[in-house]
Amino acid sequence: MIWKLSFTGIKSRLKDYRVLFSGLVVASMIFYMFLSLAINPSFMSKDVNAPSSYLSFIFGFGIVLLAIITLVYLIYANSFLLSMRQHDYGMFMMLGAKSSRIGLLIFCETLITGVLATILGIIIGFGLTALVAKLLIHNLGLAITHFQVILPNAITWTLVFFILIFFLAALRNVHKLVHSKVIDLLHESQKPIKISNHPVWRSVEAVLGILLLAAGYYVMGWKNVFIVIPVALVTIVLGSYFTFDAFFTAIIDVLLKNKGFAYHGIRIFTLGQLKFRLRDYTRILTVISLLFALALGAITVGLNFNTIKDQVKGSIYYDAEVVSNSSNVQKNVDKLSIKTKHTYHYKETSHDLYFDKAEFKKNPVKNVRFELKNNLPTYKNETLNTGQISNPGTHANSSFGELVPNGIPKKIHLLPTKEAKNIKGQSKFVTFLSVNNFDKDYPVLLKIEKKQMQENPSLTDTLSGTKPLAYQTMLGLTSGFEFMGFFLGLAFLTMLASTLMFKVLSGAASDKMRYQMLYKIGAREKVLRHSISSEIGTLFVLPGILGIVDVLFGLRMFKLLLPHPYAGLWIPFTIFIILYFFYYVLTVKLYERIVLARK
Repeated sequence: MIWKLSFTGIKSRLKDYRVLFSGLVVASMIFYMFLSLAINPSFMSKDVNAPSSYLSFIFGFGIVLLAIITLVYLIYANSFLLSMRQHDYGMFMMLGAKSSRIGLLIFCETLITGVLATILGIIIGFGLTALVAKLLIHNLGLAITHFQVILPNAITWTLVFFILIFFLAALRNVHKLVHSKVIDLLHESQKPIKISNHPVWRSVEAVLGILLLAAGYYVMGWKNVFIVIPVALVTIVLGSYFTFDAFFTAIIDVLLKNKGFAYHGIRIFTLGQLKFRLRDYTRILTVISLLFALALGAITVGLNFNTIKDQVKGSIYYDAEVVSNSSNVQKNVDKLSIKTKHTYHYKETSHDLYFDKAEFKKNPVKNVRFELKNNLPTYKNETLNTGQISNPGTHANSSFGELVPNGIPKKIHLLPTKEAKNIKGQSKFVTFLSVNNFDKDYPVLLKIEKKQMQENPSLTDTLSGTKPLAYQTMLGLTSGFEFMGFFLGLAFLTMLASTLMFKVLSGAASDKMRYQMLYKIGAREKVLRHSISSEIGTLFVLPGILGIVDVLFGLRMFKLLLPHPYAGLWIPFTIFIILYFFYYVLTVKLYERIVLARK
């Protein structure tokens, strides 16, 4: 009977539950998407070329962070569920229903909603995970080939986590409602909320908030990460909290004192609502601004790993090295759009390499020299000094030795043409190629180097340093982290926007009376809708702006790792604006439907 009543209760308020249910589906879907990425064995071992201990730390931290965010999200979603049903439960108890039976009813409704949402979220998560993975891999040109969409372990852990959370939430709901007075349940939305007001402390808090944020942003420019992270964490967290708690409310106080502005339309009501909201939402707005910064930072940094791939291309001068004249290799060479092709012939003995000096005078060997400028890596093209190539210990000798098979252990000699021909040894050659478009010819260039290593495994040490193979190694590393940053950042943004939505909606029932009174005294519905849009828009915009500012300053910490940390900022910002605007519009519409409903 209780289960039947639970389903009947859910069905009777299906419109409201649809909102809650969709939000819970998003939460479980995102949680599954993250786990399918974090514990995907083939993806981790084959697509992400990084130490396992390093990845374990990253994903261990990520899973804990996601669990905390999900928990916060579910707390506000559960508050929304409770606010919808507490009046009904109060009516049941007033009509004589036993508190134990009501408690069981609450428990069943909460658990049913959570389990159904989790199962549906996982199912939708399969399709969305596959779609997002496909879009990211295709549009970003990532080398991801071992990503599995359906993982039994991810399904199991998602179910366990959400069922446990909803079980605890159900117990909490039971405890709260069963131990509440009937009158409190019936009139919970009408109870006043006390907010302390100390003008002097608020002024100090507002100034302190700005100063702490400025200090945190300044520290982010330092190079010692072990000092930057803890200092920035403390200053920015406290600064954000004080800014929301006092600085923004101080701005509203200034606007309220400006009668020309405040008494236009119902702005004074809207400003009063905002002042109350900011005081009441200080903690959640602080958390959302910080986590939005982390999410945007994850997307931005992840996408900027792409610049490391370009850096590899610029760190090696020649696009390919050919030392084999086999038909398979030459067929692939013929497919290239060659820009330059320089061949150097030599004789190899047990301890020496003898080159024809005339070929070097005709086509000097090029190289890329690594330098540090302002602690940032730079690469400069250079021409090796031909006269020093045969002098051991010189830069030209060591640089050229790295390009030639056996060039490091053996001594290099540059001889006149006649002398070089008279040397008795094994005749060999090395050809350096440059193509018109490396990205276009990269697959063929890679095939050339791999075929040469298959023909002669002893060439592995030399050819593994060529541009195609170095680019392939970096492509695997950067593609994996680029994929993870984009994927996780998008997941965090979605969940955090949903959290703010449910925080606003959880208080909609208590706001209904205020809007009904305004409507009864003559306020037009159009004016009320404009007030709602402005109020909720401010609540969405403020943490968004602060999160963006955090990202802009925080990216300075990655200058030593990424050559251009601010490249491609428009991509994460565009995603942020579109996603945020979608949740803003959805929140406004749902809020209007609750507070402007006519009896």
